[in-house]
Parts: sequence; structure tokens; C-alpha cells
Amino acid sequence: MKQIKLGQSGPMVSCLGYGAMSFSDFYGATTDENSFAILDEAMAAGVTHLDTANVYGMGRSERVIGDYLKARPDARNHFTIATKAAITRDGEGNRIFRNDLEHLEAELDASLKRLGVEAVDLFYAHRRDKSRPIEESAEALGALVRKGKAKAIGLSEISPTTLARAHAVHPIAAVQSEYSLSTRSPDLGLVQGCARIGATFVAFSPVGRSFLTDTPLSWETVQDLPFLAANPRFSAETYPANIAATDAFRALAAEMGTSAAALAIAWTLAQGDHVLPIPGTRSLTHFRQHIAGANMTLTTTDLAAIEAVLPAGWAHGDRYSDEQWIGPERYC
Repeated sequence: MKQIKLGQSGPMVSCLGYGAMSFSDFYGATTDENSFAILDEAMAAGVTHLDTANVYGMGRSERVIGDYLKARPDARNHFTIATKAAITRDGEGNRIFRNDLEHLEAELDASLKRLGVEAVDLFYAHRRDKSRPIEESAEALGALVRKGKAKAIGLSEISPTTLARAHAVHPIAAVQSEYSLSTRSPDLGLVQGCARIGATFVAFSPVGRSFLTDTPLSWETVQDLPFLAANPRFSAETYPANIAATDAFRALAAEMGTSAAALAIAWTLAQGDHVLPIPGTRSLTHFRQHIAGANMTLTTTDLAAIEAVLPAGWAHGDRYSDEQWIGPERYC
């Protein structure tokens, strides 16, 4: 599998990563055995980058990875590991974001214990704490690099100007944001901003939360998943419209002899050599489709055909509800 550099100074990682939120029950029930099977497949296919967070299953995702590394000692040298922190609760149970060193270090220490490693390859501020200047947040993250607990730092769901300000304080190795054929707002400065400074753009949900696959989540399944049930693209009005809009994409993928998910991954990778999609799935079949997409090379004719069936702005509904927008930065 093609390798790309993670940030300005390495290491080299596979051009396809794995988003380990699926090791928790966020998108439906799973088991540790199933998660181990995904990790086995990743090792066999040359997928080397794992992305997790302290809040995925309240530590479960990290624990699963740690248990796997313990069971497969050779896996630690195979995988680069990224994790995130900053999302927490105040004394009244309200969700808040903290970027201060005290909080980030305590959460990273707990993550390192669950993962069973001395340092992570990449540590993100999961959300920006707008109560403090981003320069202070970058300095706090940089302190964790100097302490040897993280090898590089990143930011998640931030704007291009926030990236530039943070990078002036400490090198930002990666920026994570939703990016796919259905969510293309990062093209308005964030993908380009990462390229300018040599940061990796890490694209989560690259198959559009299933809309860009051969088997989109059914309406009944969506109702059982709280995040999607509240998401504007999965409302009673927009869900059927988005299914109808992506039917042509599924047909195009079939004409090209591949799956819709593979084609969606290939499109994402075609947007820049610094773009790293991190799809998450509990299905080995679906994961193999993602891997197939990472091994595809699209021609200009292919890209034009994709654009013809899914032009920018085709998706019905905002990508987040008002509540889900609390935290991510809007910049366009």
C-alpha cells in the first residue's frame, strides 16, 4: 500500500488509516473478537495508522487496541497510534472542552495506560477550547511532546486560520476533519492550509456515514443510533433524498467494476498526497472495500464521471445538528 508522511517529519504511514470509533458501540454493538479481526486484517493489508480517542466507548476503543498490542507484540512496530482528548463534562454534567495542560496530560496519561504504550505517535486536541487562545492550546500540546508522551500533535475540527495560529507556536502534524464526497467544506481552505505547512489532512467519515457505500444504513437502523437519528442528513425528509442522490454513484461504481465505498476512498485520496482517510467499520467485508479503494488510481476521466453524478453541494441537510455543531469551528 502507498505510504505517506505523517506531518512534517514522519513517520511514514499507509495512505489509508482506520478510525477506531467502531471498536466501541457508537455505530452498533461489537465485540473485542471482531475488533481483533479488523486489526489482523489491517496488519495483513499493510494498513498501519490507527486513530482513536479517550471518549470512544469511554476508553473502550483504546483498551481494545492495548489488549491487541499485548496479544500481538509485533503489532506495536507495525502501527502508528493517534489518540485525542479535550471533550469532558463539568460538575453539572454539561459537555465542555478543555485544552489546558493539566487536563490534556491527565487524559493522555490514562490513554497511555489503556493503550499500554509509553508514547503515542500523534495526540490531538479533539475540540478547540474557545475560552483560551489557540496559541495556549498549542503550547500545552507541545509540552506533551517535550515530555516524551506524544511524538507529534494535531487539532480536530478547526478552521484554517486557527491552524495557522497554532502552527506558529508548535508544528501541527495533522488536522482531522470530516471530508468526503458528501462533505467538501474543507476544500475551502483547510485542505490547502495543511498542504502549505506540511501537515497531514486526516479525513474521517470518508464514506459519508454509509451513504457512499453499496449498503447504506437502513432507516430502521438509523433510528437505533442516537447520533445519526439526530443528524440533519438522516431526517425523515433528507434520508430518502440522500439515498436517491447516491444511487447514481452506486451505479457508477458498479460500471467501474468496484464498490461504492472503494470509489469513495479512492476519490478522497485523489484530493492530495497529504490526505489520509480513516474509515471505521465493524465489517471485514467493508474494510476490504476500503483497502481496495486505497489501492486504486483514478484517472481524470474517472474523477470527472464522479463529479458528474455527485457534484459539490449535492447532499441534503447540514452535516451536524445545532447541538452537534457545538465544538467544531465553522469557517465558511
